[in-house]
Amino acid sequence: MGLTEVQVAQTMGACGVPIPPEAVVAWEQGTHIPTEPQLFALADTLWCPATVLMGVQPRTLAEHRLARQLSAERLAGRIGMTVAEYQAAEAAQRWDGDYRQTRALVDTLGLSLRQLVDIMGRVDELADHLRSAIDGRWKSHVAAVAEIAAINESRVSDALRTMHAEFAEFSERYMGHVVARNNDARLKEVAAERSAYLRRLVDHFWELVGEAGEVPPFNTVL
Repeated sequence: MGLTEVQVAQTMGACGVPIPPEAVVAWEQGTHIPTEPQLFALADTLWCPATVLMGVQPRTLAEHRLARQLSAERLAGRIGMTVAEYQAAEAAQRWDGDYRQTRALVDTLGLSLRQLVDIMGRVDELADHLRSAIDGRWKSHVAAVAEIAAINESRVSDALRTMHAEFAEFSERYMGHVVARNNDARLKEVAAERSAYLRRLVDHFWELVGEAGEVPPFNTVL
């Protein structure tokens, strides 16, 4: 932008975040990193998203918050949590907010519920419940899946019921070919379809719950 370090420091000061020009030099040289308020003011000064300065695509909850230029205090207030509760969630990379808080979080950060599950590192946990549900008593997994995905139990019940029936069909078809003594090629074809279904288990779950998981649930301005 053709700015000197002095001009950057002066503009940041006008944004309410005073710094010495030496700080800008240190950031450029990589010997220091800006604090959160400094990062936000620097992004405003350089007219660019915070993610450009971060140099990464947001992966963690904290990085998604920084990308939106929100302090922990401000985000906690928007979602109805204490700052300590929210900061604990970021530190542990574990989200235990209630239904309303979760909905407010994904809306504020522009995430889908599916993305939140991925950010929190719970995809494998979700997959384990889905595998157990389709191959056993699916009703016993409704509450756990609903808690992980932050989707109401009625929607989850519909999805698990469908998946359980679909998976049962593979077993019935396979046993039907065994009883009929069909050739190995047909048995292998059914087995391959079953394997493909299992590989796409999580994807299929989100397809079944539809927009409840794929887009922010609402656009309320908090």
